[in-house]
Amino acid sequence: MSSAEVRTEKIEAKKWGLSVSQLAAHPTVFADGLLSGQSILISGGGSGMGRATAVLAARLGAKVMICGRDGDKLDRAAAEISEHVGADVVTFAMSIRDPDAVDRLMDEAFSRLGRVHALINSAGGQFPINAIDMSKKGWNAVVDTNLNGTWYMMQAAAIRWRDRGEPGSIVNIVATIDRGIPQSAHTAAARAGVVYLSRSVAVEWAPLGIRVNSLAPGTIETEGLNNYPPSLMERLGKGNPMRRMGDTWDIAEGVIYLTAPSGKFVTGELLQINGGMHLWGTNWPLGVPEPFQGVGG
Repeated sequence: MSSAEVRTEKIEAKKWGLSVSQLAAHPTVFADGLLSGQSILISGGGSGMGRATAVLAARLGAKVMICGRDGDKLDRAAAEISEHVGADVVTFAMSIRDPDAVDRLMDEAFSRLGRVHALINSAGGQFPINAIDMSKKGWNAVVDTNLNGTWYMMQAAAIRWRDRGEPGSIVNIVATIDRGIPQSAHTAAARAGVVYLSRSVAVEWAPLGIRVNSLAPGTIETEGLNNYPPSLMERLGKGNPMRRMGDTWDIAEGVIYLTAPSGKFVTGELLQINGGMHLWGTNWPLGVPEPFQGVGG
């Protein structure tokens, strides 16, 4: 496909992802006021799954703080949530790859919110590439964000909960990594690290009243997909036994399940929300290599 054809496809493409106004009106299985009196910190809260979680948490009565690298994106999300949900959202621009910035964030969160009942690690990033062609810089960037950055956030929150004698809950949004992720080996390695890190500290931190869980999305409709041509989206939507994509609301409700009293006896778990993709299916974002065409999922 030529670059001109790609541009044309983008213009004609379906608009992916749920807007804040749609999220604010979306039906939910959870009761009004479920999170009243709770405070939740969400990384990557300016868009996608993090933003959907912020909307749902605010709708359920929680105080919400969102962080991420793009301050303008955070402010837009906060303004839209205020408009459509009627809740004030605190924003803090920073990079989770910087441990000093993480400490500043946590100090601000515990100060502004009074307490932080839950930390949702939704921030992350990757790009598709064949592993053999991956640069060291590309590898390190993805691992530093998805593994190291997540760990900085987890440890910083846990230290403050321990020192204050307060319980807490962490949900790490990862990816479907059970059978690897072809053409995304860097994120597969980092996300697998987060899953087993979470299971390790779930045991260590249980005596502190800190629960730690992971959530593995499959292919999810987000606004980020608007950057790709429909031909790719058609293929990605068939990479699981249900032969379709999920949406950000699926993820938001999964996060709330783990965070709310419904998850009070759940720790060290990996919740799969992926249409069965951990059992069958592969996305091949760069296209299915010739040796694999017509073979399996």
